[in-house]
Amino acid sequence: MSQTVGVSPEMAGLHTPEARINKHKADWRGWKFMWPFAVVFVFVFIIPIVYAIYISFFKKQMIGGTKFVGLENYTRLFVDQQFWSSVGRVALFTVVQVPIMLFLAAAMALALDSMKLHGTKFFRISTFLPYAVPAVVSTMIWGFVYGAKYGLVGSFNDFFGTNIDVLKPSVLLAAIGNINTWEFTGYNMLIFYSSLSTIPHSLYEAASIDGASEWQIVKKIKLPELRGSLAITVIFSIIGSFQLFNEPSILQNMVPGNAITTYYTPNMYAYNLSFTGNQSNYAAALAITMAVITMAIAYAVQLKSMKEQMK
Repeated sequence: MSQTVGVSPEMAGLHTPEARINKHKADWRGWKFMWPFAVVFVFVFIIPIVYAIYISFFKKQMIGGTKFVGLENYTRLFVDQQFWSSVGRVALFTVVQVPIMLFLAAAMALALDSMKLHGTKFFRISTFLPYAVPAVVSTMIWGFVYGAKYGLVGSFNDFFGTNIDVLKPSVLLAAIGNINTWEFTGYNMLIFYSSLSTIPHSLYEAASIDGASEWQIVKKIKLPELRGSLAITVIFSIIGSFQLFNEPSILQNMVPGNAITTYYTPNMYAYNLSFTGNQSNYAAALAITMAVITMAIAYAVQLKSMKEQMK
């Protein structure tokens, strides 16, 4: 025996074409929350980049004012020995300093995750604290420590009768690398530690029951888990190294002689060209070129990391 079920007009209206259109109506509520950031992002990031690209095609002249020169600033840049000297210096800095820093950060993260380190809260805070100190303050602190006539190195020389100078040109880049390592090791350590925290402890227990040693657990379980975070830290570190500015700029007044030149790093070179040499157009071309080089290297690292993770 069949039974007829009554359908209200409101329920019947849900199946009309008009109701289906309303169902897919655009929802702009998310954009209302995002527009403050979008406005700041456009004015602080997008517009300066577009303006830098624009002025890089011009040149200021003593007679005739600003003149459109096309790619002349870029062609001049490719034969500028001072520019390539600064690029080579930061490339060497990146190749040496970044692996050392990330190795220390990974070792600290593994030590924290092992649950065998006493005072883990103090250790975590103390290693991250240098990152919270502004780079200018950190450089000034280390500059006074490095001083051969004052500070820690000077006191060491007076006590032992030595003549150590860590600010001489031959080891100056290593001294700057030590400052950067002190500043950012704790930051990278927290990234690695957060990645290790996602591993379920039941996996460690199962490995221990199967007879795996502590080193085998680190090698087979923990280190593979760090691949994704390693790619992120490498990319961030490369970008930061190629933007090296604060440390050599502050140490420039503390280092005797002319060990830190105006073109010591690409950022210092661009800054001095723009604000001292009145060559803002050429400095803009330099900045755009360095951005392209940095993005290309970061993209290559990311691509390699994605291929490794897909194996």
